[in-house]
Amino acid sequence: MPSDDSFRACRLCPHRCGVDRTAGARGVCGAHDAMRVSRAALHFWEEPPISGEAGSGTIFFAHCTLGCAYCQNAAISRRDTEAGRVASVDEVARMCSELERQGAMNVNLVTPTHYAPLVREAVCLARERGMRLPVVWNTSGYETVSAVRDNEGVVDVYLTDFKYADGALARELSGARDYPMVALAALDEMVRLVGEPTYDDVDGVERMTRGVIVRHMLIPGHGDDSREVIRILCERYGDAVRLSIMNQYTPVVARAAEAGDASAQAVLARHPELGERVSDEEYEQLLCYADALGAEDYFWQAGDTCQESFIPDFA
Repeated sequence: MPSDDSFRACRLCPHRCGVDRTAGARGVCGAHDAMRVSRAALHFWEEPPISGEAGSGTIFFAHCTLGCAYCQNAAISRRDTEAGRVASVDEVARMCSELERQGAMNVNLVTPTHYAPLVREAVCLARERGMRLPVVWNTSGYETVSAVRDNEGVVDVYLTDFKYADGALARELSGARDYPMVALAALDEMVRLVGEPTYDDVDGVERMTRGVIVRHMLIPGHGDDSREVIRILCERYGDAVRLSIMNQYTPVVARAAEAGDASAQAVLARHPELGERVSDEEYEQLLCYADALGAEDYFWQAGDTCQESFIPDFA
């Protein structure tokens, strides 16, 4: 179980800021030493074996270890956010149990890395009280290998991003040049710890109970990097993970710029492509590339997924 030492010289994410969060210092993530929860509710827009028909029991944590210029959840992820409310270990454990009572397919912990010791304690407490749902660690992929190891016995499923193959692009868009190398090492460890995907049946719907789903979202104008991501994942992991290739990029940064947000305007000045949507042609080319590599049984998105109505309503 965690002690204050986890936050006194914080090394929970690959930035390894070393700040004393117990004294009020904020590292790259912007978080203090108490969990801040922005939303706890059933969520119906994850991959089919995560959301099913009943919904995934999501707990959204505020703040983030990355600073993606195009983040659709910027209201809760930015460094200075005060969205949501501070929640104790006991309160988060009760959220897990309540989501189970609501019929959730799983407990889905969204962006929990910077609170990891407390989140694990909350899951263990919920299980002591009888919660039996699979636990999903929903992450940007920017994790240390040691942090993934610390989740052993607590996390059943990883729903992880693999955002970039190019470090320069990762630095420009997410402030983490080492993202490709770090995320690949973390993914290796996730696969080692939870193994290949396994499923059970919930009212006739397939539910993932163990395994790794790797998400990659196509960013407008960066198809070459996306193809390299898909190549790496297919060649390195094959059927050991399930891919989710996404077209849901939403140009929220353009809307913020139009509203007068100076930082959003600066982002668009450097990367005007972030103000666009992914074209059908771009997405089809990426799916065809995955097919040509022999990828099978991956998730893909149909229809218009680029809508702000798909962004959860955060408290």
